[in-house]
Amino acid sequence: MRSFKQYLLLFSKGLAMGAADVVPGVSGGTIAFVSGIYMELIDSIKSLNLQALKTLRSQGFAAAWRHINGNFLITLVSGILTSLFSLAVAMQYLLAQHPLPVWSFFVGLIAGSVIYLLRQYRIARWRDMLLFVIGVAIAWSLSVAPAVQLEGGLVTMFFAGSIALCAMILPGISGSFILVLLGLYPVFIGAIAGLQLDILSVFALGGVIGLALFSRFLSWLLARCEVSVIAIMCGFLVGSLNIIWPWKLVLDSVLSHSGKTIVLASKNLWPSQYTALVGADAQTLLSVSAMLLGLILVLGLEYVGSRFQEEPF
Repeated sequence: MRSFKQYLLLFSKGLAMGAADVVPGVSGGTIAFVSGIYMELIDSIKSLNLQALKTLRSQGFAAAWRHINGNFLITLVSGILTSLFSLAVAMQYLLAQHPLPVWSFFVGLIAGSVIYLLRQYRIARWRDMLLFVIGVAIAWSLSVAPAVQLEGGLVTMFFAGSIALCAMILPGISGSFILVLLGLYPVFIGAIAGLQLDILSVFALGGVIGLALFSRFLSWLLARCEVSVIAIMCGFLVGSLNIIWPWKLVLDSVLSHSGKTIVLASKNLWPSQYTALVGADAQTLLSVSAMLLGLILVLGLEYVGSRFQEEPF
């Protein structure tokens, strides 16, 4: 049983996942990985099955709630939804007003999580090394893929929800970035801002069905070849750095329905190039400090976790 403080911490992890999921390029799955709840999240989602309904009928609500790890799920989902409808606004403000240090912080988080995972899971076999490279290639290819423009109808949003929410639980692959590639990110953000319940409900339904199926497949893979799965996920994380690299020269962009500029194509720059080509302050010292903060935060959590392994986290 978790204590009240541990549930409060779990809620804060949900807040972080929600804030990350709303930003194109950052994955809520990455936050789950970094914060140490990824495996429990996958197993809990997988438990939403027919057996849960059978348990509900034969043993009652309390037994079914324990079967699906309900306290964990409701706390985490509450944090994610709270973030989507509140903290996401603050996140968008920070990205608009202070983009370089914010993106740099995310770079540090991802770099730290890769170091953490590679220390926990030794990737030594050639097969796992190849999977790592494949993961890098997949995430990198997604980061440079040209965007398309789909109509935001209910059927389209159903399948978009299935794809995006599955991507959201994969470290290094951003569900919101997938929506950008499909041309549906403005529709999704507009639906949240305008509380368009028909679009949000269909999107959520598609996401729940997609997650229910994908979580089983992912759990099956983790049970049989955990190191190989971790290897390709580390590759996803490394490849995703191309998306969130702070210093960029925008090559192509589009104005969304909400008036926000969505970048479709860009080129990564070094800080010195950024100042010369973009004509803005690269904020090198502040941004590098933010990177180091993200890196230290992840490795610090690893250190604390290793010192207090006997206490459930």
